[in-house]
Amino acid sequence: MKNYLKNAGIILMSVFAFVSCNDDNDDPGMDAQTYDTTFKVTDAPIDNANVEAVVVTITNVKVDGKALEGFTATTVNLAALVNGKTETLGNMDLKAGSYSNIEFELDFENDVNGNTPGCYVEMADGTKDALVASSNKIAIQDKFEVLAKSANQVVIDFDLRKTVKEDKNTLSSDFNFVTMSELSAGIRVVNEELSGKISGTANDTNNTSDKIIVYAYEKGKFNADAETKGSGASNVTFANAVTSSEVSGLSGSYNLSFLKEGEYELVFASYREDNNELFFNSMLNAESTTGLNLGAISVTSSVQISANVTITGSN
Repeated sequence: MKNYLKNAGIILMSVFAFVSCNDDNDDPGMDAQTYDTTFKVTDAPIDNANVEAVVVTITNVKVDGKALEGFTATTVNLAALVNGKTETLGNMDLKAGSYSNIEFELDFENDVNGNTPGCYVEMADGTKDALVASSNKIAIQDKFEVLAKSANQVVIDFDLRKTVKEDKNTLSSDFNFVTMSELSAGIRVVNEELSGKISGTANDTNNTSDKIIVYAYEKGKFNADAETKGSGASNVTFANAVTSSEVSGLSGSYNLSFLKEGEYELVFASYREDNNELFFNSMLNAESTTGLNLGAISVTSSVQISANVTITGSN
């Protein structure tokens, strides 16, 4: 018995030594490996036909408390970064894994050229309305992944429709950022490698609308009564939509970019235009021209899904 226990102990010690040796040789190397990660900014459009530009001046971007490499203060027109367009902010070497802490720092007072204001909405007539918030630091808590590959492209979607509000009780247009919690929730982050796109055309032969906007929701998350009435302190409509796109008046095309993998439903909303301002009319009935189920579209990595529809009426 003693010899048996002695031999068993030797075997266990040998196994432990083998595992420890493997841990020492492999895991530290894997943990130390980092991957070049580029951060970009994009936008989902604002629901206001009279808005020409939405400009923000970004003075710092941090990921897990560390500033981006190569980033310099930049003034960017977010309203121009729609339909998959992006602007690069900077790079960072990151280990593969999940991250959920990005911080933007804005300059409300001055742009990069010293002009005032630093953040503003510009109307079609050229007038500017300064944008401010209770803090110039925006903490974004949306989770994103860094892959074990040579280069990652992380896209930050600064959804203007959710993050900028208009006070319509004043004589002239008065825009401001929404509350800090709404501002944080209105910005999403996705690794482009782990995203897909839904694009297509919406054929409105009956001319039901001055403007049509298509919204992408996670499957089962759309509730017409709640979403069209507005929610939160800023009364944002279609607040739970992942992203949105205006349907082009000329081509009827739309583009829903940088969608994380998953199942989505598309909903189409009719708007009327009065003095360059959009007002919600109704939800529209849309049918796929190819038999695609618009209530359950499966999006996978790096795949573009074509969803051409015909508008058949309104609800």
